Amino acid sequence: MKAKKRIGNIIYHLIMVLLGFLMLYPLIWMVLSSFKPSAEITLITGGLIPKNPTFGNYISGWQGFAGLSFAAFFKNSIFVAVVRVIGTVASCSLVAFGFARIPFKTRNFWFAIMILTMCLPAQILQIPQFLLFNHFGWVGTYLPLIVPSFFGGAYNIFLLIQFMRGIPPELDESATIDGCGWFRLFYSIILPLIQPAVATVAVLTFMGSWDDFFSALLYLNKPSMYPVAYALKLYSDEVTTNYGPMLAMSVVSLMPILVLFFIFQKSLVEGISTIGIKG
Repeated sequence: MKAKKRIGNIIYHLIMVLLGFLMLYPLIWMVLSSFKPSAEITLITGGLIPKNPTFGNYISGWQGFAGLSFAAFFKNSIFVAVVRVIGTVASCSLVAFGFARIPFKTRNFWFAIMILTMCLPAQILQIPQFLLFNHFGWVGTYLPLIVPSFFGGAYNIFLLIQFMRGIPPELDESATIDGCGWFRLFYSIILPLIQPAVATVAVLTFMGSWDDFFSALLYLNKPSMYPVAYALKLYSDEVTTNYGPMLAMSVVSLMPILVLFFIFQKSLVEGISTIGIKG
């Protein structure tokens, strides 16, 4: 029995390693291809391992184009992502606190309306939003990318509500007896207790903002304002594609996400797992 169990474990782990390699293969190919000359990348028989490794793609890619280095695009992405994280965390946590802890007559109705907004495909909102932001004169600025984050988001609000519902209501009663108002209760008691959920919302918002190509395509019209996601597209046009620098900067653009994930990995896993159990 022990021999059969050992063989079963070996087979299981071999299958998991194989499936893991298949899932990671595109990422491995991108990283290794970033060290290949552009001519070698497009060869069908080029193989996975670079024959003539070079760091030239990273040098030329970081130099950018049109007088703009890739560092400028990184700054733009970081600015937009950080502001969106601040707006999302602040607005969603306040709204979630209202739904989870403050009793009011129409709470269930507005909660149902909020949940229904999650059923709306984002694509059907693009034209009305563009017309609205164009009427405000916001097209060509960062405002369409960052202002909506200060008005909450149904998914993040629901995520925080689920976490808050797991906090004993006796804490609210004790704080109220001690003369604590709603805002003081939220800021001093509830907010510190939902840090894993807040970290989850912050990381997911940052990742979504960092990868947001479509919003930049719609609302930004100056190369100096482009974020990383849109700047990568500029290495390709209707005639040619500069694959080497594009892949090199794609690898570099993954670094902030990976660093953020490893820093907040514990809080992220704790927040998602706890919310899943309480939901």
